[in-house]
Order: sequence, then structure tokens, then C-alpha cells
Amino acid sequence: MYRIGIDVGGTFTDFTMIDEGTGQVHFHKVPSTPHDPSEAIQNGIAGMLADHEVSPSQVSHVGHGTTVATNLIIERKGARVGLLTTRGFRDVLEIGRQTRPHLYDYSVGKPPVAVPRQFRIEVDERVDASGAVLRELDEAQVRAAARVFAEGGIEAVTICFLHSYRNPAHERRAAEILARELPGVYVSMSSEVLPEFREYERLSTTVLNAAVGPRMERYLERFLARTRELDIAHEPHTIHSNGGLMSIATVRRYPVRTCLSGPAAGVVGAAAVGRVIGSPNLVTFDVGGTSTDVSLVVDGQPLFTSHRHVAGYPVKTPMVDIHVIGAGGGSIAWMDDAGALKVGPHSAGAVPGPVGYGRGGVEPTITDAEIALQRLNPVSLLKGRMAVHAQAARDVIQEKVARPLGLSMEDAAEGILRIAAANMSRAIRAVSTERGYALSDFALYAYGGAGPLHAVEVAEECGIPCVIVPQEPGTMCARGILLSDISFDFVRSEISLASEASWPRVQAVFGELNQQAQAWLETERVAPAMRQVRMAIDARYEGQNFEVQVVLDSAGQGCDEFMRRFGEAHEREYGYTVDGRGVQIINCRLQAVGQVIKAPLAPRHVDGSLERARMGERRAYFGAAAGWLASPVYDRDLLPAGTKFTGPALVEEMSSTTVIGPGQHVTVDEYGNLIILLQGGRHG
Repeated sequence: MYRIGIDVGGTFTDFTMIDEGTGQVHFHKVPSTPHDPSEAIQNGIAGMLADHEVSPSQVSHVGHGTTVATNLIIERKGARVGLLTTRGFRDVLEIGRQTRPHLYDYSVGKPPVAVPRQFRIEVDERVDASGAVLRELDEAQVRAAARVFAEGGIEAVTICFLHSYRNPAHERRAAEILARELPGVYVSMSSEVLPEFREYERLSTTVLNAAVGPRMERYLERFLARTRELDIAHEPHTIHSNGGLMSIATVRRYPVRTCLSGPAAGVVGAAAVGRVIGSPNLVTFDVGGTSTDVSLVVDGQPLFTSHRHVAGYPVKTPMVDIHVIGAGGGSIAWMDDAGALKVGPHSAGAVPGPVGYGRGGVEPTITDAEIALQRLNPVSLLKGRMAVHAQAARDVIQEKVARPLGLSMEDAAEGILRIAAANMSRAIRAVSTERGYALSDFALYAYGGAGPLHAVEVAEECGIPCVIVPQEPGTMCARGILLSDISFDFVRSEISLASEASWPRVQAVFGELNQQAQAWLETERVAPAMRQVRMAIDARYEGQNFEVQVVLDSAGQGCDEFMRRFGEAHEREYGYTVDGRGVQIINCRLQAVGQVIKAPLAPRHVDGSLERARMGERRAYFGAAAGWLASPVYDRDLLPAGTKFTGPALVEEMSSTTVIGPGQHVTVDEYGNLIILLQGGRHG
């Protein structure tokens, strides 16, 4: 049987297929279809099955990562949303936290409010912080609000009442009324989406869930229909932002949890590979067509967060801690008002794409610079399936960058790449050195279609001694999906001082969360023997405003052990502890995990030699100091384990090209990874 992982990106849609019996891996890649992402999925699965003579009946699992929800938020193309809230709290969404996005840049403003004020409707109801009902819900006002929503063409409604995380009864009753009054309208309740305190973040997250819900539903229906047309019997799963899989039914209810769907899978996959090859500390470096995603893997485990912004809007759900910048292969090079060269964040995307792709692009991009300098194949990509127009790439850089700046074509193209590398390096420092991690202790794990093109320059700039490039790096996110378990995070706010007296209540909350988790795992059809739960508490010292997360081994652990672990977590995060100060418990978290049988990472066996893998030679530009150098070009698929060579060199494969600079040493390990040691660098 075979398992298929799919990652829908902005420029390409990537596929990985693993034979469960042998562990053999197959890779595939097709251009994305932004008008309907499911079309590229259908085309890619059909092509891959045909290429490897696999019957649809042999497919036992399909997992996919998608950027649909993220793009809807970024492009503000979500549904028309109405809001039902407690009287007096209509403008919480607009007031927010009274913080500026960029303190010293007055040109940067807040994003538009996600719900226009005329569709933010207050109703009489009130629950206090303990969950006691102070004022019953006025059901007539809910019905009146439904009429306003109907007249306004509202497609989705958010319900967010004060303290509903303590007592959701009013939200549930309002949802019942709206479902009856507004059949077919998507309804999202904050007590389901995010049952935590801090009303602004809870409201913002629930509004975004409602905004992407209707269109996400339509996309999922098309996706399901296309997999059925292929005669694949098993219903697909979708990876969400914490790196786990969930069913289509769960995605329909919580689409906001897919905001970092594909990138999270890549980090999970990188961590799994790093553990196997003895590199537990990694900076993951995923460069695609539109963005660069960087994250940290420490001691073999990705780092997580529950606080982040998407297109300026707070989203508070558990997710892999990934820093995203607008710098990818399609990022456009342009001049600002002062005549300075900039790169990104706007992108040529999949359509029209870089000029060198010959699809109608007219603006110079990072990819065009790589083609012009012949670091990328100037004839074709994707193993010859995609023609490259090198002269057009050189011409657009000459016309729009080199001539205005009085530079040679080479200097202009190199300038584009140096600016891109500087932007990428800043993103890496944001997740590492700014948090107390020494980059000299990490390896740069480069993937995505463009990651290996930039990896060695970025590693040099950051002081990272070693670069690891996995096999078919352009499909790493799709591969990571096949290394992910089914999972979902449950949370309950339980604000109390930690003490022996309050601890039984904390244990009771975990018991209730565990009941929810077991019920959810049952709906996901996970066998009891394959179930796990993981517990943690968000806690802080009295008087603090933000929490640290304390991992628990079991709900049966005592308060003393929790306090000890809190001290360790606070020391690690902030560098100090405060003896004698009370510790406040804020949220209890429980992650339900359904283990998925995964094909193991198998060693790669390739017969041959370095000379047999050599496809030829071409001149490539390696900066002003080295200039144009004759560089051997190797076929990645023909490089046997144990092979060693020194740069300059170019290694080509279906999904990417790896650039190795002069004097850098490369070893191919037993799993097919390229281990690139910078001068003075080490691995492991």
C-alpha cells in the first residue's frame, strides 16, 4: 500500500508517495492552480500514480497541507462576517490592544477591521468570570440581529460573548437560533474555537475562523470530489498549524487552525530526519515561491507558540513557531522612491511568475537573478518538464535593475540575491539569537524549491557551520505530512493560584479535557491502542501579563512538581526566578494524539560513482570576489551514499538545485542528505 502527502504552495504543488512495505519514496511536482487549488492536486496525484504504475486502490492514506485559509486572510477575500456580542463590547475588535504594529514607522497601519461596525450587533446577556449567569440571553434580540445579517448578505456569523469560555450556554443557544433563522450561514462560536480568556484575541481568532469557513468548505468539497473521481477510497486528512493531522470534518469547524498548514509539516519532517541522522538542533529554512519560513528545532523537537499574527490579525491557536517573511523565488526586485533596490515582499506568484518561466511575467524576481547567473539551469527545470527563458531573465534584470543603478548585469543580479539573503538572515536571527540560542550549535536544514539555492550564503552570514539538504527538498513539506500524527489541542482557562488546595480543581479540568479528547479521537476513528495525550499548563507569577508553558507528564503529578517545572521554564524563558512569589495558573492544555503508522526513513541505495553522476559543466557566478567559475553539475539521483566532493558545484534534481560555493565540502550521507560543511564547519 502507498501513502501520499501533498503540499499546496503558492507557485508549485508538491507530492511525496511512500511505499509502506519497502519505504521507497517517490516525488512529484506540478504548477499550482490558484483559481482552484484542488485542480493541481488532482492532476498531480493522477500523474504520479500513472508514472509509478500504482492503482488508486493501493492508496491507503492521503494527507495534505494547504494555504487556502492563509491566502484568504492575507488577500482579505474571506466571507462577509457578522458579529453577535455582549452589550457594551461591540468595539473590542476595533480597539484591540492599543499597540502600533511598528512603533517608529508611521506608514504602517493596522489592517482593516474584519467586521464592519453596522454588522457588529450587541445583545443583552451577561455571564461573570466564574461562569454564573447575571443576565439571561435576550432571544428576541438574537432573532432581530439575524434579520439584519440576512438583509446585509452576511455569509458567516461570529458569536463571542463575555466569559463564554467559562459558561458557553448563551453562545450555544444563540447559535441554535441563528441556524434556524439563517439556514446555510456559517456560524462560529468563540467557546468552541478558543475557550480561553483575553476577549480580544478570542474574538479575533473566532472572526477569522468565520471569515475563512464558507470558502474553505467549498474548497474542501472540491478536493473531496476530485479524490473520489480518482477512485481513492480513503478520505484525506489535512495538516494543521501544530503539525498534526485532522479530518475534513474537523477542518470544516476549525479552518483557522490551518493557517500554517504546509510550513508546519515541513518543520515536523525536518525534526524527524534530524533525529535519525544525529542532528537534533536545526534551523529549518524553507524558501518557496512567495515566502521564506524559518523555525527552530531544539533537541529534536519543534518549538511551539500560541500567539501570532496573520496579515496583522491576532490568531491564538497552538502552532509550530514559524517566522514568515515575504522573500521567495517569485519575490519582485523593485526601486523605492529614493532609488534604492528592494526585494519583496510582493511576489510574481505562480501566475504570471518569474520572467524566466515564460508565463507572462514582466518584473525581475529572485528566480530571474538565479537564472541570469546560471546557478539555476538556464535551459529547463523539473527534470526537463519546464522550459527556462534565460535571455528574457537577463534582459529584465538589465532593463529594470542594472541600467537604472548603473551596474553590470552580474552586479545587479548579485545585489538582488544579497538583499534576499540579508532578509532571510534577519528572520533566522529573530527565532534564534534574539531568544538566546547560539547559531554555531545548529545546522541549517534547507528545503523548499529555493532553499538550497540560498542556503550556503545565508549560513555564512548567520555563522551557521553546516548546511543539510534533504533529498528532493522542494517536496519536504509534502514528505513531512507523511511523518505526522493525527492531533488536536484542547484548552480551558482555569485562573487560580497554584496551591495544594487548588490542585484538585486543576486535575478535574484535565479530566474533563481528556473526556473531550477521547470523544474526538473516537470521531477520528483512532483505535484506543494508538491514542496518546500530552498535557501542559500556561502559568505566570502574580503581577505578570504573559505566561510560560509548563509541560506535565500526567495529570496525577503534584503541585510541588508543577512548581519546580514552572521555575525551570521561567528561568529558561526570562533568565530568572522570583522566590516566594505566588504562581498563577491561567490555561490547562491537553493535546490528543492519534498515532499514524508511518513508513520508516529508509537508507538510500544508489550504485555508481561521482563521475557517473556528473551531467556536465557550466559557468556560474559566485560573487564579485570569485566571479564566473566553471562548475561541475551533478544529478542528485545518481549520487551514492558516502560520496565526497568540494565546491564550486551545482547539484540538480527534480524539485530544486543546490549551490555549493568554492572550497565548501560536501558529503552524501546514507539517507541521501547533502551535508555541506562551510570552511571550519562541523556536523553533529
